[in-house]
Parts: sequence; C-alpha cells; structure tokens
Amino acid sequence: MQAKENKMGVMPIGKLLISMSLPMMISMLVQALYNIVDSIFVAQVGEYAVRAVSLAFPAQTLMIAVAVGTAVGINALLSRTLGEKDFEKANEVAMNGILVSFLCSVLAAIIGCLAAKAFIYSQTDVEQVRNYGISYLIICTVCSIGIFLQTCFERLLQSTGRTFITMITQGTGAIINIILDPILIFGLFGAPKLEVAGAAIATITGQIIAALLAIVCNFKFNHDIHLKFRGFRPNFRLIGQIYSVGAPSIVVQAIGSVMTYGMNLILSSYGIAQTVFGLYFKLQSFVFMPIFGLNNGMVPIIAYNYGAGNRVRVIKTIKSSIYFAIGIMFIGLLLMELIPAQLLSMFNATPELITVGVPALRTICLSFLFAGYCIVVGSSFQALGNGIYSMVVSIARQLVVLLPVAFLFSLTGNVNLIWWAFPIAELMSVAMSSYFLWRINHKVICHIGE
Repeated sequence: MQAKENKMGVMPIGKLLISMSLPMMISMLVQALYNIVDSIFVAQVGEYAVRAVSLAFPAQTLMIAVAVGTAVGINALLSRTLGEKDFEKANEVAMNGILVSFLCSVLAAIIGCLAAKAFIYSQTDVEQVRNYGISYLIICTVCSIGIFLQTCFERLLQSTGRTFITMITQGTGAIINIILDPILIFGLFGAPKLEVAGAAIATITGQIIAALLAIVCNFKFNHDIHLKFRGFRPNFRLIGQIYSVGAPSIVVQAIGSVMTYGMNLILSSYGIAQTVFGLYFKLQSFVFMPIFGLNNGMVPIIAYNYGAGNRVRVIKTIKSSIYFAIGIMFIGLLLMELIPAQLLSMFNATPELITVGVPALRTICLSFLFAGYCIVVGSSFQALGNGIYSMVVSIARQLVVLLPVAFLFSLTGNVNLIWWAFPIAELMSVAMSSYFLWRINHKVICHIGE
C-alpha cells in the first residue's frame, strides 16, 4: 500500500499545483479575511485600539515566524523523505517535528510574560495604547500553543498532499475567530465586554480549536505517516535537519518582524502613521496570503520531485508558481491604486487617517509584482534545501535597504516619502533573487536525476 506512487510524482503540474494550492489559498484568504474583520471590530473601539494591535504585530509575527519556519523544515524534509520512499524515517521526522513545535510554544509563553510590557512601552508613550497592547500581546503569547500545533499538524497534512483537509482546519479556526470577535469585544449575549483583550481571546480560541481538529485529521486521514508516541525518543540529528531548512525561513520571517518594529519606531513621531502602517499590513495580507497558500502547495511538490530525481517537474512547478503569483499580485496592485480610500474606510477611518493612508497604500503597492516573484523564488530555495539564499535576500531587502532608506526619508519631515522605501527595497530583492535562482539552477536543479 505504501509503495503506491504519490500524486505529487505523477499528476500534470498545472493540475497538481492548483489541486495542492487552491485549498490552501482559500483557507489563507479566510485567514486574511478574519484579520481584516478582526481589525474592523477593533476599530470600533477606537483608533488607539487599532494602534495597540499594530504595535503588538511585530511580536506576533516573530512568534508565527518560529512556528511556520519549523513547519517549513518539517514539510520539506518529510516530503523529500516520502519521495525517497523512506517511510520509517518519515514517521520519525513527523514525531520530532511535533516535539519541537510544542517546546517552541512553551518558550513563546515564557518570553511573552517577561517581555510584553517592555516591548509595547518602547514604541509609544500613549498610556491607553500601552494598556491595550500589553493585554493583547500577553494573551496571544501565553496561549500560543494553538498556533504552534495547528501549524505543525497542518504541514504534516500538506506534506502528504492532503491540502483540502488543511483548508477545513484553517477555515474552521478563522470562522470561530470571526464569530467570537464581536461577542467578546463588545460583550454581546451576556459575555463580558473585553475590548482589545476580547480580540486576543477570540484569536487564540480559533487557533486552539483548529489545532485540535488538525490533530484528529492526521490520525484519521493521513495514512502516509504513522504517529506513535509510545517509545518515542528525540532524534537530535533529524531535529538539526529540520532546522537546517527551517532556520533560514525563521530568520526570513523574523527579519520581517524586526522591520515592522523598526518602521513603528521611525513612524512614532508621525502619530497616526503608525496606525496607517498597521492597517496596510491587514489589507496587504488579503493579497499576500493567497501567495503563501500557493507556496504551501508548491514546496512539497518541489521537494517530493527533488527527492524522486525528476528535474522537469521541479522546473515546471517553479515557473507555473511564478506566473500565478504575479497574476494575484497584479489584482492587489489594481485594488490599492484604484480604491485606497474605500479600503481604509472599512476601519472607521478618520479624514486625517485617510489623508495619510491613501498615498501610503498607492506607493507601497508598487512593490507587489516584484514581491510575488521574490516570494515564490525564495520558497523554491527552501524546498531545494538552500534556504540560506532566501535568508540573505530578506536580510538585504529589509535591514540593509528598507529600514535605512525609510529612516533617511523620515529626516525630510515628509511622511509620504517614507513609503517609497518599500518599492526601492523590492527592486533590490528582485535582482538578488534572480542571481541566486541562476546559481541554484546551475548547482542543483541541472543535476537533479543524474
């Protein structure tokens, strides 16, 4: 039974990529929707509430970076092992992945308790924003076990081609979050009125339920791997292999967290610009989340066919993914250029916020087409075991170019100039990504199957 060829090795690439990615893209869109709905409800509490959630965002993304990066390592190693038909090792990879994901959640909870106050205080001196931000961040970090286990068990399903099931688990968590948001924020149906803290509780509740559902689905439907906890012992060699691929992904996403924190500091003297920046990230998630869903479907296909020695399928997968990504990003570009004020108005935006926000959205979105290409290429590096390339590109883009350029533009006193740092940094990212793609093609892809 186990020797039967997985669909990732035989199905036509276009059909396979759509079948693997579309469920993930839909679930990611639902997640993006709940991020936006979450902020719409929080915005009804007030602009300070939105700003507080925005200031907590870098810490949240750092935590998610560790969860996703760990899962990327599990996904790539597990898919490659299945491609090599080493089913015993695949089971061991899965078990060790579950262990490290749990331990990461414990670490996140400890750091959240110790550092949340200092983190929020460093970004603002507005007392109400501080109070909102601290309560929100502590809840999200202390109860982070949901996001870590959800991400891990969903990637186990993705690694074996069962992306439709992950659409169900992610969608369920997101819908629960959306339902609980107004109930807990505004105190409906007899629930206490918790405002920003209610949004945090709704978020972690959705994550925990999604995690439980993903665990059940793995035991019931994921027949390519067999999870056995009895007699399990950690394998530090496999854990090292997981993080040899996953660590660059963690660094890449963690750098995004550092960039967001740095931008919040740069924008702090402009007041409402911090809120605009936070709302931009909520809106852009509706464009970027489908790309991440595409990546989640693409990575196991590349890793599987890399392990199986099928060069043609690896190349076709990368090319098709780039075309899809650029198409999605073009739609996002049109929306932000044509209706930026309407998009911001969803968040109960004041005239001042719209005045600052419209040029911000129209400028930043110029980087979208370049970003779609770079995201796919960077994930291809990870799937081929060269995640260090994507890490280098991300460091250069966000720390070497974006933040210094944004800081220099901020010295002019014109907030509209600061947003140009994004397209400038993305142009550099395109150049570096293309160079590394050329290198990996000559050093790895060309030799697959030899």
